[in-house]
Amino acid sequence: MRIAIASDHAAIDLKAELREWLIEQGHEVADLGPDTTDSVDYPDFGYKLASVVADGTAERGVALCGSGIGISISVNRNPAVRCALVSEPLSASLAREHNDANCIAMGARLTGSDMAKACLEAFLTTDFAGGRHQRRVDKLSNPET
Repeated sequence: MRIAIASDHAAIDLKAELREWLIEQGHEVADLGPDTTDSVDYPDFGYKLASVVADGTAERGVALCGSGIGISISVNRNPAVRCALVSEPLSASLAREHNDANCIAMGARLTGSDMAKACLEAFLTTDFAGGRHQRRVDKLSNPET
């Protein structure tokens, strides 16, 4: 799977660990930055991540910041992207199954690397259930539906 990953300065270490883990799992990973712990603005990286998921360059996205909250808000500004803030595997699985989430966000200050990997595993291996959920997902991108 083609996966894009982006963070802010607070999540550099978790991003690097998850990037390597995803590659070991056989995924193609695009690291959208940043590359240092110098202070950056998380919306810049959230918007970049949303753009590559929305245009199909990446099939899924992983957004990381200190809490996961700010970057998830910025990713969700793109109507073609559904980014769920998760902290454990059940949330990650339900985000895919019920909401057809194409991105997840996690907080590096709140989620350890083992839990983050478990969340990613659930997110990447769960299919969208469709059915009654499709109508609701359609409304997420088009409120007039």
